[in-house]
Amino acid sequence: MTIRNPVEWGVDQFRNAAVAFESAGRVGRRTLDTSRAPPPAIRRIAVADLGNILARGFDDFMAFRTVVIFVCVIYPLVGLVLARLAFGYDMLPLIFPLASGFALIGPFAAVGLYEMSRRREAALAANWADAFAVVRSPSFGAIVLLGLLLMAIFLLWLLSAWAIYNVTLGPASPVSIASFLRDVFTTDGGWTMIVSGVGVGFLFALLTLATSVVSFPLLLDREVGVNTAVLTSVRAVIANPVPMAAWGLIVAGGLVLGSIPFFLGLIVVTPVLGHATWHLYRTLVVE
Repeated sequence: MTIRNPVEWGVDQFRNAAVAFESAGRVGRRTLDTSRAPPPAIRRIAVADLGNILARGFDDFMAFRTVVIFVCVIYPLVGLVLARLAFGYDMLPLIFPLASGFALIGPFAAVGLYEMSRRREAALAANWADAFAVVRSPSFGAIVLLGLLLMAIFLLWLLSAWAIYNVTLGPASPVSIASFLRDVFTTDGGWTMIVSGVGVGFLFALLTLATSVVSFPLLLDREVGVNTAVLTSVRAVIANPVPMAAWGLIVAGGLVLGSIPFFLGLIVVTPVLGHATWHLYRTLVVE
């Protein structure tokens, strides 16, 4: 077996990604609004149902624990890399927005986990390779389009966080970590930044929850267009405001706990929430 150097391997992976993205674009154009079927019906659920949903997600995690950890180890690694890149004083104000922004792109990043849960539920063989089999899904183009939408929301959140910092504590960069923390927690500008940031972040999180909590699993499960998937997700949130608010708090709390220490907890939190999201979709959407 020939061992290639990293440059050659990287070029090949970039070429494969380009081919896949081109294919996704063609599929996305076909699936954007092709479905003529009526939108799926939505069930009303209770907050108590979330316990069973989380238990089923944890059961999937335990069933796939050896391969899921392999798949999801990338999340804490990415977190560490982002934290290291942002640890220059110029980027210090963006460390928290970067970390919290994982929740905005998480629904797209967890698509492979949805696929594994789907296959297990259908009594099909499932392993780590099947997590990446979503690229062969007829709705892969639509999934990519939604992923790009979440990435745009994530970038808008970072721009908003940076603008809030400039208005409250900026525009000068922090001179040290200690001085930055002191300004954040002991000055009026710092508390204004905290309150404003939490408020704006909540709006971004609500937008992401409403558009993606059901849409990605639905695209994996059925032949529907992007519009149908997003509208179904929004309808599910509107029909179940209290359970969906509780779910959002569970996701946010889990990601916060998983980020301590050094994002290592995400190795467990991410797959459990990802698998549970599939079961949440199956509970919310009528077959």
